[in-house]
Amino acid sequence: MKFIIAIIKPFKLDEVREALGGIGVAGMTVSEVKGFGRQKGQTEIYRGAEYSTNMLPKVKIEIAAADEIAPQVIETIQQVASTDSIGDGKIFMFDLAGATRIRTGETGDTAL
Repeated sequence: MKFIIAIIKPFKLDEVREALGGIGVAGMTVSEVKGFGRQKGQTEIYRGAEYSTNMLPKVKIEIAAADEIAPQVIETIQQVASTDSIGDGKIFMFDLAGATRIRTGETGDTAL
């Protein structure tokens, strides 16, 4: 099993969720997060005063996937979330030692 974390632009979330549903991803966890990378933040105007913030709003998607589907999940996220501009985000993949469904006690891939 693999654990996939994707950090994407917020307005791409619905497109990514629909595309992942289309390839068989049954569930995911989504969090609103803030961060920065090469973008280095942004300048905003609040009540007439200009200020800089080095944290930009992003969305973090977490998915537990079977080994067989993990490459397709990553490829789908990359294709759908891309705007070909700086700040599109990152995708991370980790080996997942195990998973257990709390309600039934199922483990491994059947718990996903």
